[in-house]
This record gives sequence, structure tokens and C-alpha cells, in this order.
Amino acid sequence: MTPRERLITTLEHRLPDRVPLDIGGTESSGLTAIAYNRLRSLLKLPPSPPQIFDVYQQVAKIPHDLRAVLEVDTVPLLIEPRRWRRFTLPDGSPCEIPEKWNPLPDDGDLVVRNEQGRIIARMPAAGLYFEPVNPPLAQVSSPAELGRHKAVIESYDWPSFADESLEQIAARAKQLFEQTDLGVVANLQLHLLAAGQMLRGYENFLIDLLVNKPLAHALLEMLTDAYIRRCREYLGRCGRYIQVVLVNDDLGTQTGPMISPASYKEMIFPYQKRLFGFIKRNTDAHLLLHSCGSVYRFIPHLIEAGVDALNPVQVSAAEMDTKTLKRQFGKDICFWGGGCDTQHVLNAGTPRQIEQEVARRIDDLSAGGGFIFTQVHNVQPDVPPQNVMAMIEAFRKYRQYT
Repeated sequence: MTPRERLITTLEHRLPDRVPLDIGGTESSGLTAIAYNRLRSLLKLPPSPPQIFDVYQQVAKIPHDLRAVLEVDTVPLLIEPRRWRRFTLPDGSPCEIPEKWNPLPDDGDLVVRNEQGRIIARMPAAGLYFEPVNPPLAQVSSPAELGRHKAVIESYDWPSFADESLEQIAARAKQLFEQTDLGVVANLQLHLLAAGQMLRGYENFLIDLLVNKPLAHALLEMLTDAYIRRCREYLGRCGRYIQVVLVNDDLGTQTGPMISPASYKEMIFPYQKRLFGFIKRNTDAHLLLHSCGSVYRFIPHLIEAGVDALNPVQVSAAEMDTKTLKRQFGKDICFWGGGCDTQHVLNAGTPRQIEQEVARRIDDLSAGGGFIFTQVHNVQPDVPPQNVMAMIEAFRKYRQYT
């Protein structure tokens, strides 16, 4: 099978020749830039400063040579900047960042300001990531006020530093489809719960969901309408070339749901169902949802909303036992992740512990297809490159269907 055929077969719950591998096909299944540089060095690949497409998480694009060495089956269709510029990572190694992302020193930290001079992101001294700050709708108190912020709401998840045109994205989609045999993953994100949290502030929006429901509904309605308009244009140009559409919305925490299932069903689910339904009606691509943490209690609703595959399958979170997940939901949803715990095993385990972890997760999740292997979320800077390759070697050992 070609990688694309392998991925499609798996997503259709049929048995492929072997378990597909995703490293870097999504903004939540790749390598942070520091980990990328260290892995290239271990593999003795020519130096190639990573291009950081996710500036908050500091996630690197995976170039062709590294993807080929790892035998990855996926390739992302990203929203990228027109131009890149040189920058330096916290460990002193080189990278490239979008030209319009301009971190500057601020009392020991690095900060990024918008065109109005407002700080929108901060990397603390000795930090590794940028955190969004100063939510733009923090002072809004009623639906009537949202109209003044229409441009901010409708541009969410399409940041100004990712300034390439849709024509350029479509041309790249066509090239990836025609010139590679990889599964093309459209990284669209399209947050709803998380968008409310970023726009209003975490505490504000979680309170809105309980005591200011008209404001929460109005904001979610505006976001959903804007996303549908965006998807109509995007899928009209790119839909024929993609096999997977990635959407994002973190619903879980380490210990349980972020919001109650009842609140989710009332406040978030209707908008997800409308948005996901539009995507499914306008492309043959499969729908992949990234949702961190303990999401066990949401999975039946996600299946009803049209989700085909779930990432990252955070195996260390509450109620996320992989054998149970496969038994209860494996006929209706694919698991894209869970291949190796990144909180305790990939970063600190021995090669033998990593092999045992990989073998267990493949055994739990791969029966009958429906499993795409990747580690739980992005490989962080604390993961030794030797451990990344221990995971890859273990995957190669156990990936075959018998």
C-alpha cells in the first residue's frame, strides 16, 4: 500500500498492510523545534533550521528528508507565512519564524505585540513556549458588544502572521496530492470552546457557559458562522486534494472533563455538530478532532457530531485506558495517537520501557484497523532524541498486521 492508501484504509475501519505512522502531520503530533534540531543531529542529517509554524507551541515543520527517514505516512497542509526570518531558540540553536511574528525583549521575557501595540503573547524568561495574554474580549459583558469585535472573532485561528493567500494554499495542496503519495492533512483548527477561552479569558468564558449563556451562545454562533464561511471557500479550493481535515478543541483535563458533559451538550455540541456537519457534507475527507485530556465521556457525542478520528488519546489522563477505549468505541471512531505516553515514558523511560509501552498501545488499539500511530501530543524539548528513535524502532517492530 502507499502511505495514502494505508491511511484511508485505516480511517475506513478496514485492515491495512501495517499501522500508519504520523509524525508532524498535525500541529499536535510533531516535534517542538528544539527536539527537531536534536533529532536531526542524532540522525546525522544535514543542518536545516526548523521553520516554526506554530509559534505558541514552538512546533517545527517536518521536511521531506526527515519524514522519509522516519517513514511517515502523512503530510500537513498548513496555513503558512509568505516569508520566514532567522531566529534563535531558547537553547541557542537556530530556527526560522514567520516574518510577521516579532518577539522583543521585555524585562527579561520575550513579548509579541499586535499592530496596536498591545501585548498578545509572552515567553517568560527561561521559558520554552509563548502564552497568549490579554484576551481581546475580556471586558465584553453582553452580546450587543460583540459587533465591535467582529474582525477579531472572524479571523480567529487564521492569525495575521500566517499571511499566505488561499490561492497559495490551494496550489500547495495540489502539489502535495499529485507529487507525493502521502495522506494530506488539512490543519484548520477551528476551535470553539478554546476560542471562547482565548477571546474572553479562561475564567470569563467558563463562567459565561454557566451564568451568561446569551453571551456565550452569541460568541459561539459568530465563530461557527465565520468558520463555515471559511470552510466553504477553503474546501471549494482544497477539498479534492485532502484526505483528512483537522479540527481542534480541548475538552479534557488530566483528571476529568474540563466542563460537565451536560454543559458541553447544551453549549458546545450544537455548534460542533453544525460545523462538523458542514465539513463532512463538503468534502470526502475524514474529520480528525484533537482534544487533549480525559475525553472519555465526550466520545459518544463526538461520534454523533461526525468525528471520524480522535487525537491525541492522552493515555495518562483519567478514564483513558486504551483497551477500554477500543472495546467501547473502536467500531465507530479511529484513534490517532496514544502510541507512547509523553508525560512519563517517552521523556524519561528506558528503551525497554518505551518498547513495552509501544507494544501495549499497538496491541490495545490496532485490531481491525482504526489506529494511526503517533506519540501523545508533540515531542517536547525534554525528550532525548535517542528515545524518539527507540519509539520509532519499537513501532517498526510491532506495526505489521498478521
